[in-house]
Amino acid sequence: MSFIVRCLTIAAVLASAFGCAVNPVTGKQEFSLVSGEQEVAIGNQHYAPSQQAQGGRYYLDPEIQVYVAEIGRKLAAVSDRKDLPYEFVVLNNPVPNAWALPGGKIAINRGLLTHLEDEAQLAAVLAHEIVHAAARHSAAQMSRGTLIGLGAAAVDLVSQQSGLGQLGGMAGQVGAAAWMAQYGRGAELESDAYGMEYMVRAGYDPQGAVKLQQTFVKLSEGRQPDFLSGLFASHPPSQERVSATQLKAQSYPPGGATNRDRYQQKISRITRDKAAYDAQGKALKALKNKDAKTALSLLDKAIKLQPREGQFYELRGHAWRMLENTANADRDFSAAIEKNPDYFSHHLARGIARYENNKQPSARTDLERSYALLPTPIASLYLGDIAADSGNQQQAIEYYQQAAQDKGEVGKQAQGKLATLEMASAPHKYIASQVFVNNDGYLYVAIRNNSTVTVTDITVELTEMLNAFMVGSSAQLRGPRSLYAGQQATMRTDIGPFGDSGAAHRYRARVIAAKPQ
Repeated sequence: MSFIVRCLTIAAVLASAFGCAVNPVTGKQEFSLVSGEQEVAIGNQHYAPSQQAQGGRYYLDPEIQVYVAEIGRKLAAVSDRKDLPYEFVVLNNPVPNAWALPGGKIAINRGLLTHLEDEAQLAAVLAHEIVHAAARHSAAQMSRGTLIGLGAAAVDLVSQQSGLGQLGGMAGQVGAAAWMAQYGRGAELESDAYGMEYMVRAGYDPQGAVKLQQTFVKLSEGRQPDFLSGLFASHPPSQERVSATQLKAQSYPPGGATNRDRYQQKISRITRDKAAYDAQGKALKALKNKDAKTALSLLDKAIKLQPREGQFYELRGHAWRMLENTANADRDFSAAIEKNPDYFSHHLARGIARYENNKQPSARTDLERSYALLPTPIASLYLGDIAADSGNQQQAIEYYQQAAQDKGEVGKQAQGKLATLEMASAPHKYIASQVFVNNDGYLYVAIRNNSTVTVTDITVELTEMLNAFMVGSSAQLRGPRSLYAGQQATMRTDIGPFGDSGAAHRYRARVIAAKPQ
């Protein structure tokens, strides 16, 4: 059987096993490699860390959580997948955004709630996300290999933002862009249309969906940066969507609930705190510009307006660190944890500060708590340092390996520290070697330092192979005095001359010793 025939046979088997899935919303046959049970498992696995990565739960007014969940459950009850374990949460994030994970795990940011006018518009947002879950849009994305790795994206986002120096994890989330999957045009229009159907079934005015789309288009034309980096990144508005919702709304009888007064009353705490969060946003910009004194002044204003918000205290702690006032920084990081002990970033910030102030036992406690809430590369890096300092090399290696997956500065640091630890026992993992016959007919060994650190005292073992299984004589060669990261060198042996380059196949080279500088 040829390779092509085998591939087609495998594809046919997969199609027969998974390709006959029916979209529960549209009734259409769709190809899917993800089962309903897998969707639910994925949502359960990533819901909590995704919340942490996007600011954590909004906790200042627990009633808003109850209210949004009530509206969500009302809509889910009339959806085409009532059996999904739906959950709804409001996140403490100013970016106007909402998202759904597979299996019905849905979130909406407080930053979006302030741009809605009534309950019908809230229902339009939630119904849209419910359709994404019910219609298995994420499963379709995963089957096509185009869905962002949810957990990885959350961790990457935090680690990228940690590059802001000492601002830690939370500071990066304040203005973080949407990172969830970008659905295609068809999925968005489908969610708009069936979301409106769910609204009507639940008793809401379908015009709420029309007004919502009109508002989004107007805001996008005004090019508000927070919207362009938030909701519009994953749910791009367009006049096409406005026209489609207007046409769809005409197919329903006029009327339905809007509950404007109830909605405004429910979000009143968020509305009253707007000035405090505006001051926080300005303080973050000041911190990015290394203007700690201005940031402190703005954060004092924010805390005066809303003294229960932990994010304000964490940012103030970062400002004090810029001013090298470690006592005040520790006090404010501790206040942030006291206000909201369930948010990873507050523990991360205090853990890093305490480690750098030689308070390792308490730093470890904070960093482990942060890591348990959201396993970020920067927490892994510091926990690796703590393990290495205490002589637990294996644990340090494990933490550094996790941190090394980061694509930024944290990853580079972890790679270097990992190489330093592993170089003694496994130098060949970092220094590649290859034998070849040069133009003069003699055997040479090329070595390359693939680590991120300079290495010295390199020893290469050269072995002659009698055959594919039997080892003959071997010799040790001294390498160059040092090799910096990425550098390559060649060593001439006394073996030769050979009449052809194929003789090199009888020899194997392996780096058996090296020291990081």
